[in-house]
Amino acid sequence: MKVDRARILDEALTLLNEVGVDGLTTRMLAARLGVQQPALYWHFRNKRALLDAMNEEILARRPQRALPASSAEWRAFLEANAGDFRDALTAWRDGGRVHAGTEAGPHDLDRIEAQLRFLTEAGFSTAFAMDLMIAISRYTVGCVVEEQAEGGDEASRQALEESARGYPLTAIAVRHYRTSSHKAAFERGLRLLLDGAEAALVAMVAGASPQQ
Repeated sequence: MKVDRARILDEALTLLNEVGVDGLTTRMLAARLGVQQPALYWHFRNKRALLDAMNEEILARRPQRALPASSAEWRAFLEANAGDFRDALTAWRDGGRVHAGTEAGPHDLDRIEAQLRFLTEAGFSTAFAMDLMIAISRYTVGCVVEEQAEGGDEASRQALEESARGYPLTAIAVRHYRTSSHKAAFERGLRLLLDGAEAALVAMVAGASPQQ
């Protein structure tokens, strides 16, 4: 019995939320769909191909502001786009791990070209613009993977906080970290990246930094 691609992906994402990326197997997915495992190979040759398609579906279900408006400010656009990307990945269990290791495909080239053009028109070199886009993407994925990972137990956290009392600066830092939400911490780190990009842009415009 054949099963269509859309139904496979829908069931795969439902299963992902139930068992996580490590527990998800093509055998389990086939059983949920009521088909034999080889029936899935009409659409996905292996689990990696299935995960790549699941990643595309995750991003498609929560669209990002991937194409900047002509009147947009570069920093505001990158900040909003990264936030949309994070929201898409955190909407699913292990969404960060599903995305990790994927690459852009031919269908992404229009988006990438538009973003590069937008950043170069703002004053960045093409190489710097690409480096910045990759840095923000990898930072976002890394934050999501950490956020979705299994954390230590309460006893371990309390032990660290108690031990940190003998280190005044570390105690302040640990308290700051503990009282921050994942989203707030992500946004602060993103601002650090964008601050660095803004400083580099000023140097580029002033001619103090060579364009690559």
